[in-house]
Amino acid sequence: MTAVAVLRLPLAVDLSGFVKLLQRMQVPHRVSEEAGEQVLWVPANISEDVRSLYERFPAGDPDQQLDIPIAQTRSRPGFVEQLRYSKATALVLLLSLIVGVVTLLGENLETIRWLTFLDFRVVGEYIHFTPLADSLAAGQWWRLVTPMLIHFGILHLAMNGMWYWELGRRIESRQGSINLIGLTLLFSLVSNYTQYLFSGPSLFGGLSGVLYGLLGHCWIFQVLSPNPAYRLPRGVLVMMLVWLLVCLSGLVSMIGFGQIANAAHVSGLLIGCFTGLLGGLYNRRKLTSK
Repeated sequence: MTAVAVLRLPLAVDLSGFVKLLQRMQVPHRVSEEAGEQVLWVPANISEDVRSLYERFPAGDPDQQLDIPIAQTRSRPGFVEQLRYSKATALVLLLSLIVGVVTLLGENLETIRWLTFLDFRVVGEYIHFTPLADSLAAGQWWRLVTPMLIHFGILHLAMNGMWYWELGRRIESRQGSINLIGLTLLFSLVSNYTQYLFSGPSLFGGLSGVLYGLLGHCWIFQVLSPNPAYRLPRGVLVMMLVWLLVCLSGLVSMIGFGQIANAAHVSGLLIGCFTGLLGGLYNRRKLTSK
């Protein structure tokens, strides 16, 4: 089938979002560089459809159902197809699930101690923690981030997993797998260390600090440089911020849900807002300079 050049754009134009949209819709295409321009090639029989699609969604829109001819056979991706474009998101969730099984959701202390922020040993009914400096001196640097994989109970794992899937794949679709992994590790490091500073030696874990980082990142990035991928469902932001305030009030702990890692949540949100600020400003500057 004959391919035609449907778009010729300056190299500074970010086509990554639109290319991801074409991939999701299984539209045959390729991008080449010619004479200082990037050229998008598609089959001649759908060139007008693709051109119209770009006019409507130049940045791509992975979450919106489309009703144009080239999208009729697959207007919304199924779960298997979503996994193809959310590999990093799925990897983090898979690791969390494996850790949940191996540690018996936090009940197996002999296994969990290899992933906690501080190493420890159980003596009778007491837990004796190893100083962080000693663990780091022994080369156990993974402890700074691995608490995010530990979950205490099926509900803890299910809720965190659901929100990581919702937020992680948005960032992965817009900024790529490497950036998502980098942000996840950064948010885990900051939230874990802050929780340690505020609570002292203790057992804590879960993806919630990372989740608030992802939330803050999407929130501020969307304010500064609107993009369909970061357009959160109505009420999600309000609900998570209200939940944060409820946890800070101590009400959740009082009604029997255990201790909440509030320092991890707040620090995760703040560092996420900061990365969203940097990313949003950079992306807005890049768009305005075209």
